[in-house]
Amino acid sequence: MTNKVKVHKYSNFWERNRKSNGYLLQKTIMGYAVTICRFILLFGMCFLILQPLLTKISVSFMTQDDLYNPVVITIPENFTTENYILCNELLTYTKTLVNSIIISLTIAIVQITVTTLVGYGFARFNFPLKKFWFACVMLVVLIPPQTIASSLHLSFRFFDILGIIKLVTGNTINLRGSVIPYFLMSLGCMGLKNGLYIYMIRQFFRNIPKELEEAAYVDGCGTLMTFIRIMLPDAKPILTSCFLFSFVWQWTDGFYSKMFLGNIKLLSTSLARLTDTLGAYLMRITGIQTSVSVAYSNCILSTGTLMMIMPLIVLYLFAQKGFVESLSSSGIKM
Repeated sequence: MTNKVKVHKYSNFWERNRKSNGYLLQKTIMGYAVTICRFILLFGMCFLILQPLLTKISVSFMTQDDLYNPVVITIPENFTTENYILCNELLTYTKTLVNSIIISLTIAIVQITVTTLVGYGFARFNFPLKKFWFACVMLVVLIPPQTIASSLHLSFRFFDILGIIKLVTGNTINLRGSVIPYFLMSLGCMGLKNGLYIYMIRQFFRNIPKELEEAAYVDGCGTLMTFIRIMLPDAKPILTSCFLFSFVWQWTDGFYSKMFLGNIKLLSTSLARLTDTLGAYLMRITGIQTSVSVAYSNCILSTGTLMMIMPLIVLYLFAQKGFVESLSSSGIKM
């Protein structure tokens, strides 16, 4: 019975193909060709993304002999975890991990809180020079922070508020080397990528029907209560997405961290100095000024990089549902 059905379907296909003058066969072949090409492109893109990470994982478990062994390419011959033990000591991993979590978490919370209020204001309220201020937000997104590095350095090295501090104390305040400048910038929506968060949140709120707010106003809710009870629960997907972006970018940031947080050891800044730290460590234990080989330096750097991104991978595993939901539900509406 099954064979008869298959023969019938097979004959039916060629019968329909004959009636369509070969169009059905051509369409079927084109469909398979497009599917194969799509698979090859997706596989190639995934390989390009994952290959450097897989290479770092492989190198991190190699000894120095494996690094210079032409036979060893991907799988280590002498499997070892000494590289992770050494990186743990060079990075003072526990201390820098705790510092990075505290700084990234607090900065992300401040940034998302402030940018949510600003983004909602741009989406729902009319005020003087609204388009001009939103154009300024776009400039914050487009202009790289290195452009204003000198101004930021001078502003926080000789910090003053309208000359009041110098008038009272006779001198300005040096805020560099502390987290205060970064908190001040984040509160003023001038932190890392804050313009992008404002834009994303504004676009999300613009997609929410205004009838929801009007119904809340009719029920007696004010503007603030409407925002808290009606708008924020609906904005959980985009807020989750922006929070993850903020946390990850702050976690890996080297520009602002070096400029403002020089006295606070973070994973990003410690990783940038890992090669120099390795050279000083080898000189300290051997008592001889020796140059570290390029292959071994890259091996330790790859290990440190994996130890740095490992918490981010764990965070994504727990937050991926909300992140994917935010990407699928949020649209761009001009």
